[in-house]
Amino acid sequence: MKEFDTIIIGSGAGGLSAALCLARAGQKVAVIEQHYVPGGWCHSFYIDGHRFSPGVHYIGGLDKGESTCNLYEGLGIANELVFFRMNKDGYEHCWIGDQKIDMPAGIDRLVDSLSEQFPKEKKGIKKYLKLVKTVSRELFLIPKMSGFWDNVTIAYRTRHLGKYGLFRLKRVIGWHIKDPLLKKVLNIQCGDHGLPPAKASFPFHCALMDHYFNGGFYPMGGGAAIVKAMTNGIKKYNGEIKTGTAVKKILVTGEERKKTVGVELENGEIIRANCVISNADPATTYKLVGHENLSKKLIKKLEATRYSVTSLMFFITVDMDVREAGIDSGNIWFMPNKDMDEIYEDLTRVSILERDEFESLFISCSSLKDPLSYNGRQHSMEVVTFIDYNSFKADYSNWEDKNSEYAKVKERLCEKLMNTFKRILPAVHDHIVHLEVGTPITNEYYINSTMGNVYGTEKGFMQTGPFSYKAKTEIENLYMCGASIMSHGVAGASYSGVKTAAEVLGCTEDDLIQKDESQVLRVYDAEDSSQWPDWIHQRVADKKKRTENKMSNAV
Repeated sequence: MKEFDTIIIGSGAGGLSAALCLARAGQKVAVIEQHYVPGGWCHSFYIDGHRFSPGVHYIGGLDKGESTCNLYEGLGIANELVFFRMNKDGYEHCWIGDQKIDMPAGIDRLVDSLSEQFPKEKKGIKKYLKLVKTVSRELFLIPKMSGFWDNVTIAYRTRHLGKYGLFRLKRVIGWHIKDPLLKKVLNIQCGDHGLPPAKASFPFHCALMDHYFNGGFYPMGGGAAIVKAMTNGIKKYNGEIKTGTAVKKILVTGEERKKTVGVELENGEIIRANCVISNADPATTYKLVGHENLSKKLIKKLEATRYSVTSLMFFITVDMDVREAGIDSGNIWFMPNKDMDEIYEDLTRVSILERDEFESLFISCSSLKDPLSYNGRQHSMEVVTFIDYNSFKADYSNWEDKNSEYAKVKERLCEKLMNTFKRILPAVHDHIVHLEVGTPITNEYYINSTMGNVYGTEKGFMQTGPFSYKAKTEIENLYMCGASIMSHGVAGASYSGVKTAAEVLGCTEDDLIQKDESQVLRVYDAEDSSQWPDWIHQRVADKKKRTENKMSNAV
């Protein structure tokens, strides 16, 4: 029987950042992961030599001095990371009906670009985007408030958040913007939290937009590069990472005051610890605890908890230079020109097999976002669409039987995607050489996410901010981190791990991510190879050479 200071269940971005902070503080730490590789949604995998990162499509806040850059430098892993800046002129491409509108990096450039295309809305665009940025900054100001003077001035310093904090996105944008198409463009990033404008919390959406105002970035090496940097850091400070090992239960003692003392693994092994941190979502975490150990209040909250959307994700290899088809390092958001709330509502009303094409898609070319992953001939693409979990799972749950109806459904889904590409990207359609699909059942199996969710708990009003699950649970020495605690996404989940580690150590988050001048995050432009250092050019050339040799040998 082993003993640790802290055991972390799950190796997503939150679990790894918590483990890294605790290990650096001198704790004896173990991370336990049921999948055969660490990373959770940040992990990468390969199909025929092509890398795919299902949960990492872009990250914001990576310019010098911005939040995510500060996080990586403060965690001491920045020197191991390289990021590529996605197309500055259009890191988001909005394909809405027959309209194609780009969102450039930089809030001033975005105001100018949209004002030129929607001149009657110029005043509203400027005022609305300024409000979005202001509310976001006030939202992040609250946790940093301390001392007498901050408490006296907090109402004034967060007055915009106080004024708009209880409204939904649809209502606030309606006060500033009238053009229906422009509303869709400005709300296109609803896909990043999975809630339509009528249900999305305005402050939460502000924080998300602000995260990307200066553009999108992609890690060299995909999501696995972030995982590797974090796991290297954990091991450097003598932390342990156990993969392919599932936790059976979180051990709890005491009659009145419950307290965790460690975990039991599926193989029966007992591991003791002073603290346990769960990087799993609340439903999974408290299932491991056992509902008999929970208060009635917590059980009631668990029963009322809603989880975010689930997805279909297609992994595609294309044997052509996709730039010839008009694709670049920017994301493509494809959807019909109709009410966005209606589009999301269709997820629960329309069967995934009912139509011959997908109505809405998110399209990402990772081999253009990370030029070092391009082999000179074939590109890797990831395509995502949301679906309703209950309607999917009700009919197609027997994923283990390869000859089952589930296998036929996956074939039909791939056919639907091909039909959609034939219309919107015909050149790419003609050169697809490999196509696989992951479903909500895939998400459950590999990520162990409740109902196959992709963003943790649903980020509506009553499940964010003061109403969200807290890092410290009602079970003594049991903590949580991850997308359901603070925010989702790579940066949000990573910061949640820092927050939880600070709770365990009894310090502040700033204590754990102090500025380190020796750490410098390297960022290069994916679209401008003239700015790349020689070592990147050499690695790109070497990869293309290996592909050429492989093809020559095959012939």
